[in-house]
Amino acid sequence: MTFEYCPLCGEKLFPKVCGDEGEIPYCGSCKRPFFPFSYPCVICLCITEDGSEIALIRQSYVSNNFVNVAGYIKHGESAEDTVVREVKEEIGLDVTSFKFIKTYPYPKKSNLMLGFACKVKKADFVFSCEVESAEWFPVKYAQQILRYDSIGWNLLNDYLHGLTSDNKE
Repeated sequence: MTFEYCPLCGEKLFPKVCGDEGEIPYCGSCKRPFFPFSYPCVICLCITEDGSEIALIRQSYVSNNFVNVAGYIKHGESAEDTVVREVKEEIGLDVTSFKFIKTYPYPKKSNLMLGFACKVKKADFVFSCEVESAEWFPVKYAQQILRYDSIGWNLLNDYLHGLTSDNKE
């Protein structure tokens, strides 16, 4: 998100060179720059404890396609706590362990998605009001279900290839 007006005083911002960052929206009254930012969220690859299946959900207000569990990080909440909360809230499953894979910028919605692979206890799904359905898919088949080159598809692909933030190509 890029500011046009100062969120503190409401004055129109103007571009000002800020060191190596280049031109940044600046408030002359408050004497401070307002850097563009992304909203942090998590995207969760929910995998059975034996690693054989992945849970994908449908949310028609987001897409008609199957997608991964995802959600915004609440103020004062860690990304790790968000993973556990979102999986429990959206599909009613308990996360037994998780591993950070990498971040995925999503400029269309000004999001920075933190990708996690989560081991979950397989059980009956319990849906939140924002989830219409969910299904278990064999891991290899899930790649065909997720939209090619979507963030969910890339998260699964990175997981399958063992790529993590500390193990780059």
